[in-house]
Amino acid sequence: MLAEIVTDMGHEASRAFTLGAGLKEASAGRFAVVLLDVNLPDGNGLTKIPALRDAYPAAEVIIITAYGDRSGAELALDSGAWDYIQKTASISEMKLSLTRAIQYVEANQVKKPEPPDIDLGGMVGRSGKLSVCFGRLAQAARSDANVLLTGETGTGKELFARAVHRNSSRSGGPFITVDCASLAPTLVESQLFGHEKGAFTGADRKTVGMIAQADGGILFLDEVGELPLPVQKSFLRVLQERHFRPVGGHEELQSDFRTVAATNRDLDAMARAGTFRSDLLYRLRALTIELPPLREHPEDIPELALYYTAKICNRYGIDIKGIAPEFLELIAAYPWPGNVRELINVLESAVAAAFDEQTLYPKHLPTNVRLDFTAGSAGEKGPPRSLPPLKEVREAAVREAEHRYLVNLLALVKGDAGEGCRISGLSRPQLCAQMRKHSLSLKETRHPAAASPGASDRRRRPPQ
Repeated sequence: MLAEIVTDMGHEASRAFTLGAGLKEASAGRFAVVLLDVNLPDGNGLTKIPALRDAYPAAEVIIITAYGDRSGAELALDSGAWDYIQKTASISEMKLSLTRAIQYVEANQVKKPEPPDIDLGGMVGRSGKLSVCFGRLAQAARSDANVLLTGETGTGKELFARAVHRNSSRSGGPFITVDCASLAPTLVESQLFGHEKGAFTGADRKTVGMIAQADGGILFLDEVGELPLPVQKSFLRVLQERHFRPVGGHEELQSDFRTVAATNRDLDAMARAGTFRSDLLYRLRALTIELPPLREHPEDIPELALYYTAKICNRYGIDIKGIAPEFLELIAAYPWPGNVRELINVLESAVAAAFDEQTLYPKHLPTNVRLDFTAGSAGEKGPPRSLPPLKEVREAAVREAEHRYLVNLLALVKGDAGEGCRISGLSRPQLCAQMRKHSLSLKETRHPAAASPGASDRRRRPPQ
């Protein structure tokens, strides 16, 4: 019926009866408007609004459903849908909504899109995937809607959260981070809502909770998928009403905050399993920014490497190092399971290894990165072009294992040489020799802030 209405209005129409088929159809053509149902055989249409808006920013989405769900309507409109109408609406109402959407699209086609004018705060990358994320960031900065950041660990979710804060109207307010994974189960409500003196055993003074601290600013819920289920109901009410009651308190307090949440978990699957409230999920993801893993935009790796190498060198107070082409080739081929965070750690290790040299070469990279490259070369392109000598690989592996062991040993014994000898089975001279070999010291470990009087401020050694 809808396709006939559209055709009668003088437009072309395509139709699909499942969510998967509809998304495939949309990706194959150019459409001005997407009429999207909610309850489809293979999924919920509401969950795909952000993906449609990201992939087809020029198209408008109209949600049509048989169910008048207020929270679903709010999610649809906050996510950028043009309209949300029920199937019981008259044909004239449907035509009116469709006509206005088409007129809006046609009016905006003559305007050339301008790049978002936002402060990225050092985030670099020009790939298509990151450009979409930066565009969504600009949208989030212009509104006051709640934002959900999704993506694997190490993709930069906190950087995006801080960028939302920095570019929004709340930039002058606080940015309060709540690490949901580390909240104490017995004290989570006290940490979020605060508590009055004497509210429970050990509450010897009044404490202001994180929600109150975020008044006028942004409350960043990191790893929101770890928020205990009993607390989710209480927090949902706070999101709806902006009122809360401290533990042990008798009066409700008010806090004007905006929520930005981040997770590396599948909250839709958790909602279906009953471990995450679907109504809270609707509230949290009025706007969604899905950050891609680094392996899906390797074209950004050279720019990231140059940027972070310069940043690391500046922090060490040394001249900025050049990067050899073969170094870039190798890191571009590595899969980076830890994403940008792992890349930064590897670059820091390479700068430390090449401290007195002007250029980074593959030999300065950790052994696991180099071996992964040679293994991948052998599996995909025939015999590798080169391999380090077996002795060098063995020595590097032993050196890394020794260093890791000694660092863990020093952390365990807290500077006690005798205890270190007992656990390691080494004599005191042997233990001291190993410390010198790996540039470690019991004394330096016990007093990490101590510095030698003759150390240069500009060419200080990085941590090994």
